[in-house]
Amino acid sequence: MFLKPVYLRCTLVLCGVSLLSACDRNVPEPLVIEGKTMGTFYRVSLAGVDKNREPALREQIEMQLKEDDHQLSTYKDDSVLSRFNQYQGNVPQPVSQGMADAVITSLRIGRLTGGAMDITVGPLVNLWGFGPDKQPVKIPTPEQIDAARARTGLQHLKVIQQRDGQYLQKDLAGMYVDLSTVGEGYATDHLARLIEGNGISNYLVSVGGAVVSRGHNAQGKPWQVAIQKPTDKETAVQAIVDLQGMGISTSGSYRNYYELNGKRLSHIIDPATGSPITHKLVSATVIAPTALEADGWDTGLMVLGTRKALALAEQQHLAVYLITKDGDTFKSYMSEQFKAYLKDPE
Repeated sequence: MFLKPVYLRCTLVLCGVSLLSACDRNVPEPLVIEGKTMGTFYRVSLAGVDKNREPALREQIEMQLKEDDHQLSTYKDDSVLSRFNQYQGNVPQPVSQGMADAVITSLRIGRLTGGAMDITVGPLVNLWGFGPDKQPVKIPTPEQIDAARARTGLQHLKVIQQRDGQYLQKDLAGMYVDLSTVGEGYATDHLARLIEGNGISNYLVSVGGAVVSRGHNAQGKPWQVAIQKPTDKETAVQAIVDLQGMGISTSGSYRNYYELNGKRLSHIIDPATGSPITHKLVSATVIAPTALEADGWDTGLMVLGTRKALALAEQQHLAVYLITKDGDTFKSYMSEQFKAYLKDPE
């Protein structure tokens, strides 16, 4: 019996930072602040900003990310979300406006995807070893999967807005909400607002596979982001996009997986089956007004698979770019809305 964990970094290469800015040595380099957060990496690139501002900005960034982690983490027992998951009653529990917004967005996308994007899928995520629990040493049994599925369902979770604040309520004992599917977008949007609050209008920020940009890079050109080819080589670029002030997020079945009994098991769980996805769609990229919105859609589309994802993108007018893998062959598909952002059409 062989158990091998493999974790890959984000699927978006920040061209405005790592590729284009190096083309002209006479152009000042952007101020780059980067580090680790939420089990992944963050990067903030600022054009035209005095490097003497770096210590103060870094402190603010780290504080914001620490607060976001305190809100959404399922790995910390004292986080707001963990306390909600530990609570077994049905009395509404107070949450921040940010968490309420994240849940509202997730529930809406969940309904539009027919339940493919499901933030209550936590019991299944944990069962398959992609949550705080240890990775299994054998494939879960059908009985275990059914028992975990019985503790899920978007209809059992709701947000209550009142004058004195926002509340999260569940009516199913044992429900375990997992917001990791939108956590990167959530944090990215917060960093973007923080940067703008400091009077900075030319920036590109990313947390994991979620990115937001505004203005121009150090060359005075729009920031560009490259969608990575779904391989172990992070420099393999599939397509380049100009975000035009939008948010972008990519979800990939190859980003977070482990191997068990010779099978590669993806961290993306299909709520309908209770098991990791097995189809040929390996990457879904979405461009939306916010990184949170994009981060919610990309997971749901990954669960749906290529045909259903493209049909839904057309119906909802989404800017979507999909990559499938058949053996060693990659094939890309995009919605009409995505073509407006594509820098170098294939």
